[in-house]
Amino acid sequence: MIQIGTRQFDTKNEVYMMGILNVTPDSFSDGGRFDRPEAALRQAEKMIQEGAHIIDVGGESTRPGYERVSTEEEIRRVVPVIEAIKKRWDIPISLDTYKTGVAEAGIGAGADLINDIWGLRSPENGDMAALIGEAGVSCILMHNTEKPLGDDVMGRIKEDLKLTLEIAQEAGIAKDRILLDPGIGFGKDTAQNRQVIATLEQLGELGYPMMLAASRKSVIGNTLDLPVDQRLEGTIALTVIGVMKGVSFFRVHDVKENLRAAKMALAIRNSI
Repeated sequence: MIQIGTRQFDTKNEVYMMGILNVTPDSFSDGGRFDRPEAALRQAEKMIQEGAHIIDVGGESTRPGYERVSTEEEIRRVVPVIEAIKKRWDIPISLDTYKTGVAEAGIGAGADLINDIWGLRSPENGDMAALIGEAGVSCILMHNTEKPLGDDVMGRIKEDLKLTLEIAQEAGIAKDRILLDPGIGFGKDTAQNRQVIATLEQLGELGYPMMLAASRKSVIGNTLDLPVDQRLEGTIALTVIGVMKGVSFFRVHDVKENLRAAKMALAIRNSI
C-alpha cells in the first residue's frame, strides 16, 4: 500500500493511471495545448472522466534540449492549476518538479505528491528531501544520471536508487509515501531503455511500488520509427509489459486506452 493525499492505493492487487497535464509551451508531446488554465482544466476533467487516479501537473518541460525556466515562472504556471483542480475535484495531485521552491509552493496549493526527476539528488533542488519529509507528502523518486551506465543498466539504476532511498530515510520520508521510477528516457539511450523495461521486475526487488513513465517517449518512436502523435499502441504495449512485471502506476497521456489495457493485463497476471 502507498498513501497519496488521503487515499490508500493497493499496489499489490491494482493498477493506477497518472494523467499527464503539461502546463508548458514546449513539452515534447503536447506543448502549448494546455498552458492556459481553462484548457488545463478541460484536459484534467477529460482524464478524470476516463479513469485517471492522479493528475500530474508539470510547469517545465524535461524533454531533451528543454529550455529551463525560473522558479518564479514555474510557480506561476502550476499553482493556479493545482488550486483550481483541488477546488473542483477530489483527486490526488502530483507536481512534476525538481525545484524545492516550486515544490514548496505546490504543496501549499494542495499538491499531494512530488514527482522529482532527479530523485532528491539534483544539485539545484535545495533540500527537497527535507521539504517532503516535513510536509508529509508522497514522492516519486526517479532515476536520472549524467554518467555512463555501463552494461548492467538495471543493476546501476538499483544502486543509484539505493542512495536516493538513504537520503529519503534520513529526511524522515515514510516508506509508504515512496514510489520508484526507473527513468525511461533520462540518461539512457534506446537500447538501454528497452533493457530497463525488460528487467523491471528487478527494480521491484527494492521493495517499493513502481511507476512507469514511458508514454509516447523516444524509445517507442525510435523502435517503431513513428512520430510522437502515433505512439499510442507502443505506449499500450509498454503498459501491458509493466503490469506483467509488477508495476502499479503508469504516467500516461492517454488514460482510457492504457487503463483498459492495464486492467486486462492485471486480470491475466492475477490468474497465475
